[in-house]
Amino acid sequence: MTEKKKMEVVFAPGCFDNFEGTQEELDEMLAEIHQMIESGELFEKSKPIDFDELDEETQIKLMASFESLDDDEPFTDRKLH
Repeated sequence: MTEKKKMEVVFAPGCFDNFEGTQEELDEMLAEIHQMIESGELFEKSKPIDFDELDEETQIKLMASFESLDDDEPFTDRKLH
């Protein structure tokens, strides 16, 4: 029997630079995201988005984040503090 590979969550460098909470709040949010992925709840509640319905600023940021995934730079363990 084949064992299911556990999904790994990787956040792009700087993705929380505009987060307006404390380090503790960020840590709690990340823990909740990881828990939702492990339980499958994240996938059950997710829904597709229409790129064309996003405002221009969001489209630009999203495209920049996709382009950064193609870069050869490794992800870092950045912290807010």
